[in-house]
Amino acid sequence: MVQLSFTLLPAILLALRVTAGPVLVNESPITLDISRRFNFAGGSVVQSDLARINALKNRSTMNNGLNARDVISETVVNRAFNYIATVGVGSPATSYDLIIDTGSSVTWIGAGKNYVVTSTSTQTSSSVSVSYGSGNFSGTEYTDQVTLAPGLVIPEQSIGVASSSSGFDEGIDGILGLGPVGLTAGSLSPDSESLIPTVMDNLVSQGTIINNIFGISFLPATIEDDTNGSIAFGGIDRTRFTGEIAYTPVTSTSPASGYWGIDQEVTYGTTSILASTAGIVDTGSTLIHLATDGFNRYKSATGGVLDATTGLLTITATQYAALHNLNFIIGGVTYALTPNAQIWPRSLNTAINGTASSIYLVVIDSGSSSGKGLDFINGYAFLERFYSVHDMDNNRIGFATTPFTRLHTN
Repeated sequence: MVQLSFTLLPAILLALRVTAGPVLVNESPITLDISRRFNFAGGSVVQSDLARINALKNRSTMNNGLNARDVISETVVNRAFNYIATVGVGSPATSYDLIIDTGSSVTWIGAGKNYVVTSTSTQTSSSVSVSYGSGNFSGTEYTDQVTLAPGLVIPEQSIGVASSSSGFDEGIDGILGLGPVGLTAGSLSPDSESLIPTVMDNLVSQGTIINNIFGISFLPATIEDDTNGSIAFGGIDRTRFTGEIAYTPVTSTSPASGYWGIDQEVTYGTTSILASTAGIVDTGSTLIHLATDGFNRYKSATGGVLDATTGLLTITATQYAALHNLNFIIGGVTYALTPNAQIWPRSLNTAINGTASSIYLVVIDSGSSSGKGLDFINGYAFLERFYSVHDMDNNRIGFATTPFTRLHTN
């Protein structure tokens, strides 16, 4: 089976750590660094993000909103940033650079580097076939030993092995899926109804980690390629956040409920942008998406003007000086994006075909009005300012401030 996901760098000493849980919490989680790679290859960052959200929203037209093929369909569209982890497969292990994706749950390889069969490789009787707007993927399911880091070894993980694929950036070998297991439904043929245990599921079932929890830390982007993030498996990395983690339940509103979905309210200063509604937290999205009515309120409040070249709102220096905080109210806690956090990194303006001296906002129109069950996406622009904890054991998501929450970086 196959689905798009995140990629991890296999090194305990690298900065990926996760520990979260109400009672049982592993205070010595295994941590890995995430390497951020700038993969803008023409087109627009906005178009790329919109392609992804359209695929995510399409799930609402499927039974229970859970059709893995449609989820996968746009997860490989070129985005401004990919987060890559180097994962070992087989014994001896071959290293593959995989996208880390919380918006999908199947792990697969073969988009770039060919799969190397070893003594631990077992081909199953299932095939994998996925079509998506920007290309296609098809292949075969194997089980194999997957090594995320020393101490994080899964003896028999289901993986998809691509025989053909398109739509992936150069240097990307596949996906490491960190979404809920329900997203694996419909991935295999002929048994399309089966759920496939994810990497996290297997780490817990085999006793490698106690809790089905991972924590993610990103740092604000200032250069195109950098090892600037980390993921912790089985717990939280207390060196990566400040204060305490506040948790909120996964939303019950579909289709956001099928992902790492939450309910939140959005305000700009004291101006209401979106009343409490459902959306998702997604590492695979670069920008912050708001439903059209909320986006229009934000655009009016900031005075932003749509830039035809980048697809982003642009503001003047005077308007930037007058910006208010953009507030995300989640579970009664306010997480404020400062004016500095609301703008695209100015050092990367030309990388998106923008003007070096311009100021671009990172909030975009999701393309539909609110009330659809997926009215926002808190993408990388949000996650680089707040530590996030994904707690499958308790069906909740947690956030905390970091040293970068209020830092002036752009």
